[in-house]
Order: sequence, then structure tokens, then C-alpha cells
Amino acid sequence: MHDVLDAIEAFFAHLSSVELVPLLIAVGCHLVKLACTSRAWRNVIAAAYPDERVPWPPILGAYVVGVGVNAVVPARAGDVMRLYLAHRAVSGSTYTTLASTYVVMAITDTALAVVLFAYALTLGVLPGISLLPDLRSFDFAWFLDHPRGASGILFLLAVAGLALAIWLRPRLDDFHARFSRAFSILREPSRYLRSVVAWQLADWALRLVTIWFFLDAFGVEQSVQNVLLVQVTHSLATLVPISPGGIGTEQAFLVFAFQGKVSESSLLAFSVGMRITLTAVNATAGAIALLLSLRTVRYKRVLEDAAAAGAAQPTSNE
Repeated sequence: MHDVLDAIEAFFAHLSSVELVPLLIAVGCHLVKLACTSRAWRNVIAAAYPDERVPWPPILGAYVVGVGVNAVVPARAGDVMRLYLAHRAVSGSTYTTLASTYVVMAITDTALAVVLFAYALTLGVLPGISLLPDLRSFDFAWFLDHPRGASGILFLLAVAGLALAIWLRPRLDDFHARFSRAFSILREPSRYLRSVVAWQLADWALRLVTIWFFLDAFGVEQSVQNVLLVQVTHSLATLVPISPGGIGTEQAFLVFAFQGKVSESSLLAFSVGMRITLTAVNATAGAIALLLSLRTVRYKRVLEDAAAAGAAQPTSNE
């Protein structure tokens, strides 16, 4: 936490030198990126429910709300709210199918992330496992420093997974049918490429363009390699969402990957500045989307309603 606060201090020290125009362009690209991703998700849902009307605006709203909550609340709480709002928007939908659409969306995202990660490995700029506990601000250092505690947590998770599997077994046929429904669009490859992959590729292109303009805004050298490295560190930071946005881990990976290339103060100002800006934009956009969807901006109350709806799901007709 101390290192994160130092990084925030570095950001404010460089605040006066931030270029406003590229910053605004970066924010605009980010907002368009959200729209592209939501469009891909809407098309996956529409294929899963061909007999239902699946309008894009409420799905866009659900997606933006989820992003906004994830920006300020750890453990992906926004995903729960996203499913809740999508369930309200699509008549006859089930939480199981809607949640399974995340798997379909992850196919392209995972493939592209692996390609970028492999590229970073060829550059030799990522730390080895033995160095992870020593990285400043690394969120997962406790698990690496306390292998017994980490093993205990993994054991408890395995037991919980086994208990869940036993609980689901009587409902397995129904669960399988709902789960499989989310993959309907994969049975039409041309439609999948046209209506999902194309939008996801646009999403990724806009991610990189957003980073390009953020680099410009904070005075860090703009290059394809630097843009790709920033994206890789962001992807790694969000693998296990312990902190909102994975800010500590992202900062740790960035400092290591750019060591010797950019001054640490400039790099930390860029890292925290981009994260603060995107967090503010996501939270604001999420609040506006929530206000338009449910006429409230009380995230906590809606999260409680979403959790209650999810808990009641197995015994309801949805």
C-alpha cells in the first residue's frame, strides 16, 4: 500500500505536465471500446435466445454498470450486477446461460492475451516466479511468501469445488442444457466471426490505441512495443482481482518491464494516472448507466438484490 501511495504522489507531481488532448482522445477510445465489447456480448446472448428479443441498449447498460462496479469493488462484484441487469433485460433468460456466455467471450480474449504474453516472454521483460515476491506493490506476494497458507486456501477451494459438484449432480442435465445454450453461436462459424470476433478485435485495437494516447498524455515514449508491454502488464494484473483494477500488481509489473527505459517517477505517474482516469471514467459511466437502467446509483443495494436473485435462481422459473 505504501508503494501505491508513493505512485499516486508521483502522479500528482506530474499532473501539471499532462497533455489534455491525448488524454481526452484516450478516454473517448476507451468508451467506444466498452461499446464494442457489449455489442459482441449482446450477439452471443441473442444467438443463445433466438426466439427472444435482445435489444442492445440494456445489454450495453448492463456491461457498463459491471465495468463501473469492478473499477471500485474488488473480486469482480460487477460481474454479478452485469448478469442481474442482463437477466432483467432478456425475457426467459437464465443466469446459468448468461454466465456461460462469459466463456464464449473469453475464447478470443484469451487467445489474444496468450499471443501478447508470448511476445513479452520473447523480449525477456517479465519477472520469473522466483522474483515475484520481491516486486514492489505485488498483490500476490503473501501467497508466495506463505506457501503453507496458500496450500491451505487451495485445499479449501478444492473441497468447496467438490461440494459444489456433488450439489449440482442432481441438476446436471438441466445445468448442461443451459450451459450449452450459451455456445449456440459457435455452431455458426461465419456468424461468430462476423458478429462476435470482429467486435472483440475492435475492442482490442481500441485498447491499444487508448494506451498509445495515454503514453502521449503522460510524456512516456510512444512505441508499439511499449503499448504491448502495458497491455500485457494490465492483463496479468487482472488475472486474480484482489484489488480494484489490480493497481498494485500492474504497477509492479510495469516497473519491472520498463526498468532502465523510462524513469520510475514518470512510469509510476503514467501507470497511476491511467488507472485513476479509467477508474473515474468507468465508475462515472457505470453510475450513469445504472441510473438510466434502474433509476438509482446505489451500487450496494443493487448488488444485494442481484445476490438475492442469484440465490433464489435454482428454485425459481427465472
